[in-house]
Amino acid sequence: MKNIHLAHVTLPDFGMPTTEPSVSENAYLERLNKLRRIMQAQDLQAIIVYADREHTANLTYLCGYDPRFEEALLIITSEKIPALLVGNEGMGYAELCPIPVRRILYQPLSLMGQDRSKSQTLNEIFIAENITSDKKVGVAGWKYFIKEEFDTPETIFETPSYIVDILRQIVGYEKVINVNAIFMSPENGLRILNEAEQLAAFEFAACHTSNGIKNVLFNMRPGMTEYEAATLMRANGFPHGAHTMLSCGLRATYGLPSPSMNTLKVGERFTMAMCLWGALNARAGWLVRDETELPENIRDYVDKLAIPYFRAVARWYEHIGIGVTGGELYGIIHQEIGDPFFGVHLNPGHYIHLDEWVHSPIFKNSTITIKSGVALQVDVIPATGSDYHTINIEDGIAIADEALRHEIAQQFPEMWQRIQARRTFMQDVIGISLKPEVLPFSNIPAYLPPYLLSGGRVLVVLK
Repeated sequence: MKNIHLAHVTLPDFGMPTTEPSVSENAYLERLNKLRRIMQAQDLQAIIVYADREHTANLTYLCGYDPRFEEALLIITSEKIPALLVGNEGMGYAELCPIPVRRILYQPLSLMGQDRSKSQTLNEIFIAENITSDKKVGVAGWKYFIKEEFDTPETIFETPSYIVDILRQIVGYEKVINVNAIFMSPENGLRILNEAEQLAAFEFAACHTSNGIKNVLFNMRPGMTEYEAATLMRANGFPHGAHTMLSCGLRATYGLPSPSMNTLKVGERFTMAMCLWGALNARAGWLVRDETELPENIRDYVDKLAIPYFRAVARWYEHIGIGVTGGELYGIIHQEIGDPFFGVHLNPGHYIHLDEWVHSPIFKNSTITIKSGVALQVDVIPATGSDYHTINIEDGIAIADEALRHEIAQQFPEMWQRIQARRTFMQDVIGISLKPEVLPFSNIPAYLPPYLLSGGRVLVVLK
C-alpha cells in the first residue's frame, strides 16, 4: 500500500433513515425452526434461555422480548409454543412480543419487595413444560467456556445457579449443558449470520451512532464539560448496547469511563464511543488542532502512531471478504502494527449483534472464514501504555454475497443508497478499495482525524 498522508476532506451527508426496519414474525419463527432442528440433532429435550437487562441478546433474538427491570426465561421445546417466564412488571410488556409466546408469571424474576404469592415454583413450571426425562437440557445466557478454562466446559454456567440447580435435580447433573455456542459460536452460531432485515436494523442503529460521534467531532469545544460534549451525540432513546463513553485527560487513557463534569482542554487525551443495539462507533486521539498543541515529546504522533495504524486498518478493509480467514486479518494487523509499542492485544475485529461483542473469528492462526450475512465491528485498538496515548477508528460493516446484496437493495432502497455512497467515498476520497461484498454502515466511514479539533483534516491513502 502506498503512502498515507493528511488531507483536507469534506465529509458528505450520507443521510438518515426515514423509516425504522424491524425483524418480521416470519424471521423469528424461522429462527425457532432452526433452533429446533439443532435441538433434535443434539438430542436436547429443551433449551432454557436466560436474560437480564445487560445480557438480553440470545433471548431477544428468538422472540423479540427484552427484559427491562427484571430477568426473563424462555423455554423452547420441540412442540409447544415457547414459554416466556417474566416477573410482575414484564407480564404486560411481554404482550409486545412479535411472535406468539405463552406468558408465565414467575415472580422471583421480579424486583425485591414485590409480591411473590401468585406463581408456581420453578420446579413445577419446568415439569409442566415436559422437562421430566433424563434427556439433555440446554441452558443459554451470554457466554460459553472452553477446555483452556475448565476440564468440562459444557457443565459450567454463567447463568444464575438456581436455574441450573433445579434442572439438575430434575434430569441429572451431567444432562444439563451450556449451549450458548449454538447462538454465539464464531463458526456456526445462529446469531452470526443475519437476515437482510436484521442487517437493515443494524444499519439504522449505525446511522445514529456514527452521526452521534460525527456531531461530537465537529461541534465539541474546549471548555465544555464531558457531559455537554456527550449531549452532542443526540441520543434518541434507542436501546443502548453498551454505556456511552466520553472522557478527556488521564481518564481517557482507559477508554471506558462515562462522561463527567471534567472539562475538555486543549492538549489532552480524548476518547468517545456510542453504542446502540447492533452498532458502535468510536474515535480517540488528542484534543489538538495540529502537532504544535501536542505535548512536546510526542509531536511525531502522526508519523509514529497514526499513519502506521491507519495503514493497518486500510489493509484490513481491503482484504476482508467472503472466504477470508480470521487468521489472515489478524496477520495483516500484526504485520503492520505488531510491534509491542502499539499494544494491539484484543482481537482486531469481532462480530456485533444486539450485544456489542458476540465473538470473534479474528485471532492468530484462525481458520474460521468470513461468511455472507455477518455483521462485523472494525475494531483495532492500540493501547500503547505510553505518552502517545492511542488512536482509534471503530465502525461497523456487513458482508453480503450477490443474492443478499440484491435482497437488501430491493427491500431497503434508502439503506442501499447510503451504503453505495459510503463505498464510493471510501474508495474515491479516502483511497480504500473494497470488495463488492463489503457494506459500510457508518456515516463516518474510515474517517479518521488524528487531530480531533481539526475534524476536516483526515488520513487518506495515496494510491
